[in-house]
Amino acid sequence: MSTRIVVVGGGTAGARLAQRLPVTLLGEEPHAPYNRVLLADVLAGRYAPEVIALPAAREPVRRGVRAVRIDRAARFVECADGSTVPYDRLVLATGSNPVLPPLRGLRGSQLPAGVHPFRTLDDCLELRDLVRPGGRAVVIGGGLLGVSAARALAARGAEVMLAQQGERLMERQLDAQASALLQEHVESLGVEVHTECRVSGLRQRDGAVTAVELANGFVLDAQVVVLACGVRPRVTLAREAGLEVRTGIVVDDELRTSDPYIHAIGDCAEHDGRVYGLAGPALEQADVLADVLSGVAPARPAYTGTRALTRLTLSGPDGLDLAAFGDATARPGDDVVQLTDATRRAYRKVVVRGDRLVGGVLLGDLASVGTLARAWEGDEALPDAPLLHLLTHDGGS
Repeated sequence: MSTRIVVVGGGTAGARLAQRLPVTLLGEEPHAPYNRVLLADVLAGRYAPEVIALPAAREPVRRGVRAVRIDRAARFVECADGSTVPYDRLVLATGSNPVLPPLRGLRGSQLPAGVHPFRTLDDCLELRDLVRPGGRAVVIGGGLLGVSAARALAARGAEVMLAQQGERLMERQLDAQASALLQEHVESLGVEVHTECRVSGLRQRDGAVTAVELANGFVLDAQVVVLACGVRPRVTLAREAGLEVRTGIVVDDELRTSDPYIHAIGDCAEHDGRVYGLAGPALEQADVLADVLSGVAPARPAYTGTRALTRLTLSGPDGLDLAAFGDATARPGDDVVQLTDATRRAYRKVVVRGDRLVGGVLLGDLASVGTLARAWEGDEALPDAPLLHLLTHDGGS
């Protein structure tokens, strides 16, 4: 008798596992699994929704099914429609939820009309239907997601303001110089960027948003507000089942939770004290777990963590490519190599500590990103060659 594997969650991690193994995949969304990284391109009108679908699973996906309870003793998952799904091994790939900031005018999960997170395909399609050329849109949050959303809204002809509470855009990934270049690019597309700008509340009329209030007293008229304030692991199902949860669902090197019959992968999983929240680690965890569950001897000792590179492609005629990895902030004694080409709007920087590449940022010209990514991900000693070759050698992207 074959092992019954049930996967809860049809995002990147769950869909990848379902491509590798015959599983019962419970997807809460009504859509087939899709590539969340490309949502901004759907919002901008560059792709139709069906274009971003992920490769098909080995077994049909059960769509629109929400898991509400895990019975660990009887080993079944209870769904919102009252049905139960038995399992021998359960995989939680529940992903993450958007963070809703503590603003006046936001109460619980009920959002005023015109206010949307930017996390799911439904969010994307609803925003696409709302935005009209010349309409006012405010994006709250200047991270990777906020920058992508602002640019997509501008591509649809909206008047867009991006409000970032921190000192600069994408401050978790970029150094000050790269962030300044990114801001110049975003502003050249018509987006009004405000950093060190705290949003304090939303104004409404008849249940619909009309304006955004800033802590400094300014009020911004808005028909559409996008909340891009980050995400947090979706762990309620695991916590209520009594599994160990810290920031995410705690897993070991075989992606196993505190229950030996339950695993967790992707945005909801916490391995060795870290939650990644990126597509690369989600895919790697799914591949490792596929080997674990199928009994295949892995090429390496199970899952040891992912050295994840963040990559953002701002598509279109005025596109911009960006990649960042590791720690791009130099410490005393580090070697730093920077190249700036204002004509090509290109910026490249790497930080070397001892004989190891520890971080870098590339903006505009990613010709050397393949070489750099391999050197960093392998965490191997760099060859005895001038450091400049790290930024000038074209190793393929």
